[in-house]
Amino acid sequence: MDEHERLTRDLTRQMGRCIGDFQLIEEGDRVMVCLSGGKDSYTMLHMLELLQRRSPVRFELLAVHLDQGHPGYDGTPLEGWLTRRGFSYRIVREDTYSIVTEKIPAESTYCSLCSRLRRGILYNVAQDLGCTKIALGHHRDDALETLMLNLMFTGQLKAMPAKLLSDDGRNVVIRPLLYCAEPAIARFAELEAFPILPCDLCGSQENLMRKQVKGLLTQVEGMAPKAKESMLAALGNVRATHLLDRDLSARLGTGPAIDEGKEAGSLSPAPPRTSPGLDGARRLPVL
Repeated sequence: MDEHERLTRDLTRQMGRCIGDFQLIEEGDRVMVCLSGGKDSYTMLHMLELLQRRSPVRFELLAVHLDQGHPGYDGTPLEGWLTRRGFSYRIVREDTYSIVTEKIPAESTYCSLCSRLRRGILYNVAQDLGCTKIALGHHRDDALETLMLNLMFTGQLKAMPAKLLSDDGRNVVIRPLLYCAEPAIARFAELEAFPILPCDLCGSQENLMRKQVKGLLTQVEGMAPKAKESMLAALGNVRATHLLDRDLSARLGTGPAIDEGKEAGSLSPAPPRTSPGLDGARRLPVL
């Protein structure tokens, strides 16, 4: 078995296990696959098509790419690849770039607003196209980096769920690659020679911090080679009775019921539900 075959086998198995564990795709689903033009979303679409061929569960795939009006953008390679592969697809054009650069100072973080605009557009597109699920290309390393960012800057024990009902209740978001490691995805994308589209709008504070956390996790893995595997397993192996969430403790019956009216007079006030950044600045938004 050559390297390409091995990676295909491993990635499809991991994706299939994630889909099965969380029932991400069901009979008759019409899945909108968000194709950004990066290695992760290309790999996700490729693997979903392989699973679609083999699965007894019948579902549709519709690739959707959002052109956000970035300077120098050229989606021709992506559209050509979709056409050659015979995928059903839509190219949606919305100039979010102008909105972001108008609203956010050049020295500030673009990512939060850009992400919210993109998410809102994709949610509406999913409804217009009759899609029952929205598939995003986040992988294991994205989830672990988000976990670390939340621990370090927002005071929350939170990562990325494999399946999520959107805040407006209209859409179900799924992340089929969540069991897959980024290095394996990167190598597979290289072997497949996917036509990667660069995203050069970002490079702001939030992205730089995510890159630093990525480096931190790499250092940790240098000390403990299976650290990322263990951390991913931990996200699915929660011992709720051994955490400090008072609401959760009350629901589990391991702590007193919380009386919010008396909380202010407590001799031992609880720590804040969220914490500021290390320098006291506005909390880092983590998506």
